[in-house]
Amino acid sequence: GTVVGLLAEMMAAGLNANLGGREQIPVEVERQVAGWAREWFGFPETARGVFTTGTSQATLMAIWVARVGALGDSVRTQGLRTQELRAYAATTAHGSVAKAMDLAGLGSDALCLVPVDENYRMDLQALRQAIATDREAGARPFLVVGSAGTVDTGSIDDLEGLGRLCREFSLWFHVDGALGALGCWSSELAPKFSGMDQADSIAFDFHKWGQVPYDAGFLLVRDGDRQRRTFVAPTHYLGHEKRGAAAGEEWPCDFGPDLSRGFRALKTWWTVRHFGTRRLGAMMANTCALAVTLARQIESEPLLELMAPVSLNIVCFRYRAAPGFVDTLNAHIAMAVQESGIALPSTTILGGRRVLRVALVNHRTTEKDLTALLSAVVHLGQRFSRHRPARQAMDFI
Repeated sequence: GTVVGLLAEMMAAGLNANLGGREQIPVEVERQVAGWAREWFGFPETARGVFTTGTSQATLMAIWVARVGALGDSVRTQGLRTQELRAYAATTAHGSVAKAMDLAGLGSDALCLVPVDENYRMDLQALRQAIATDREAGARPFLVVGSAGTVDTGSIDDLEGLGRLCREFSLWFHVDGALGALGCWSSELAPKFSGMDQADSIAFDFHKWGQVPYDAGFLLVRDGDRQRRTFVAPTHYLGHEKRGAAAGEEWPCDFGPDLSRGFRALKTWWTVRHFGTRRLGAMMANTCALAVTLARQIESEPLLELMAPVSLNIVCFRYRAAPGFVDTLNAHIAMAVQESGIALPSTTILGGRRVLRVALVNHRTTEKDLTALLSAVVHLGQRFSRHRPARQAMDFI
């Protein structure tokens, strides 16, 4: 976060505006951010965007829009009936995708998890085969979710290839850009996300790389009219007028499920206007450079093992140990480092193995911080290898 974001959040709280709709300046601020988003991602003027709590909510909303696109407006009143829709995402996809399928009434079993390659990117040939198999079985493929930076490793799916495949099969192409989508602000990183402009919808967070305080997620949909048809719910108390407080043809509540909405746009607008996308993009590129530096330090330390290629700002590694002890050891190392206050690594599972995961998002992080982290990991690894921990302890400092 930044002081700018802090001040904007305080001002938004003071204004206490409800951005569900009405003719008011806060709504115009959100519209301006949506307009910027169209430009950043190369979307047409017909695209629409709204703030959300985060990418999890935005992905659920995108699935609702894709469902209407596949079955028509009648699905809102008549339900799914006997339609068996199928969606596809990589095995590395965020858990919110399966949860969104559940909440959308489609069921998490309707999400086919596609294998990944050695770089943890969705295998396009396996995806093509899965679609063909489902069609032969009588199911109706309707959605593919690609990742612009997975939560485990930061890997980026072949977005151009996914876009071509979705056009070939007339499928909705959604991009989960929670982690990396705003990398388009960096001239150095933008080529990594080639093909994102082909998406039908993009979900992303300003509160990660964008340095905006929580929460500030966003959904951008190419077909704004379809998005509106998915969510608009005309009622007598939300009637539009030619002038006054009820003026305006489009309100945010017409493009999402929420009528009561906070002023998330202000902290985002202010952050972008104050720092500029070029400066923010340079910060993102710096975190990726730090990730590469950290990976090199890991590879130069015989006691440590790099566990995945570094695609963006995430580094996965572990302390080497005997097979029957290595997972437990690294779990204890992570908890001990967290409790020390030196750093806040997390853990994840890659190929059935528990690893330490470092996501470099904070603009204040330096190489000195990375050195301190690795020193702590090595120290704890050596200590716990000699005396296997029965409980978390942090008296090593």
